[in-house]
Amino acid sequence: MEEEHGPGLLSPADALDGIGNAIGRTPLVPLRRLFRDAAFRVYGKLEMMNPGGSAKDRPALRIVREAIRSGDIRAGTTVIESSSGNMAISLAQICRGLGLRFISVVDPRTTGSHLRLIRLLGGEVELVAEPDPATGDFLPARIERVKRLQRQIGDCYWTNQYGNPHNYLAHYETTLPEILQELPRIDYLFCGVSSCGTIRGCAERLKEVGQPTTIVAVDAAGSVIFGGARGGRKFPGLGAAMVPPIARAELIDRIVYVTERECVETCRELLRSEAILAGASSGGVLAAIRSLQGEIPPGAVCAAILPDRGDRYLDTVYDDEWTANNL
Repeated sequence: MEEEHGPGLLSPADALDGIGNAIGRTPLVPLRRLFRDAAFRVYGKLEMMNPGGSAKDRPALRIVREAIRSGDIRAGTTVIESSSGNMAISLAQICRGLGLRFISVVDPRTTGSHLRLIRLLGGEVELVAEPDPATGDFLPARIERVKRLQRQIGDCYWTNQYGNPHNYLAHYETTLPEILQELPRIDYLFCGVSSCGTIRGCAERLKEVGQPTTIVAVDAAGSVIFGGARGGRKFPGLGAAMVPPIARAELIDRIVYVTERECVETCRELLRSEAILAGASSGGVLAAIRSLQGEIPPGAVCAAILPDRGDRYLDTVYDDEWTANNL
């Protein structure tokens, strides 16, 4: 039983009192039309059906709840995160429900739709306009801005999705068990990587229950998570400019790199064939399955985690003019 708390104080139970209670239990759907010619089966975990529209709802809820439990977040604490978009939306929604101030540190790759949603949910936006001079990427610059805000504000809490163990524990405790309820056998798990919370949590749970699943990390061309060559990336949410502290490369069996064009083309094909409007990372995950189609044995069961929905990418992934000018 959660502890009693007085007026103006927060309890971990408060995070589940309202919209937080709707997070998780997302559908798992067969993608028969998209993979109609395949001898194996593919099931998509529709994380877009979370109330905040992405898989990031799960770690956002757990991180905030556990920070309340530990006393790191109290009434009046400012919550801060460096996010390319989805984590910020999830945190903004949860913080709004708890009456907490939330600041998201973003960069120019964050889409206009993500920015509007963050602000509609009461979040404040800090834009880092210039990349880190040493790496040429925005992530180190965003983290440096977070640390500066911490010094300025005082009573604040950095959720730190790249280093917080509650990121992957959320998926260990909820995402993978939900999939196993419907698929007692998983031969392949395809998961996009950025903070690496989803893939670590799911992979650790699969190893623990003794499933001989092949864990496939889907990374963006230009990401350095697994030692790839550093390069520019236009879409948020897939790949990273550093190795996340919570990443565990030894859990990964295969790494597949996907291009932005592959993400776009597969997103559009998913929409045409399955009527699923998904975000860029989802297209990348499904493109990775296509790239391994000749290696996956007949009868295999593949689970694909589709991280977010596509209405946040109407001006990019689903815009012909944008794709013609940028890809």
